[in-house]
Amino acid sequence: MVGMFIYTAKLEKRKAILAVLLLAALICGVILIAGVRSAAAKEAGALSAIVKTNEQRVQYLQTLGWEVDPEPLETQSIRIPREFNDVYETYNQLQLEQGFDLRDYCGMEATRYTYKVINYAESDDFVVADLIVCQNELIAGDIQSAALDGFMIGLQR
Repeated sequence: MVGMFIYTAKLEKRKAILAVLLLAALICGVILIAGVRSAAAKEAGALSAIVKTNEQRVQYLQTLGWEVDPEPLETQSIRIPREFNDVYETYNQLQLEQGFDLRDYCGMEATRYTYKVINYAESDDFVVADLIVCQNELIAGDIQSAALDGFMIGLQR
C-alpha cells in the first residue's frame, strides 16, 4: 500500500509581496553592481579577453595592431607571487593603466606566452609581446625590448 502525504502551507499575502519585493531589490542590486564594474573596466581601458588557443592569442594581438610570428617563442608557467616586490609593483602599475590588476591573481598559476613582434617600426631591437593568461583569461600583457636601453609599454598602440 502506497501512502501519500499532502502538505499545505498558508502564505499571507503581505509576506509573499514582501518576499517578491526583496528578491527584486536583490536582483536589481546585483545588476547595478555588475554594470558599475563593467563601466569601470571600460573606463580604465580594460583589454581583458578570453584566449583559449594560440590562434585567439595571435588574433588578439592583431586586433591591437601588432603583427607577430604565429608561434610563441616561449610558453612558461609562472606563479603570481602572494606579495609583490618592487619589480612586481612597477609591472602591476603598467597593468593597472591597461585595466588589469595582478593582485586579483596573487598566489595563482598562470602561463606567459611570448611572441616576436615583427611590426615595431620605432626600434631595430628584438621586440616581443608577452601575454599572461590564467584559466584562459588574459590577465596582463606588455610589449618590450630586452636591449640594454630597452623599453616596456602596454599592449595598446
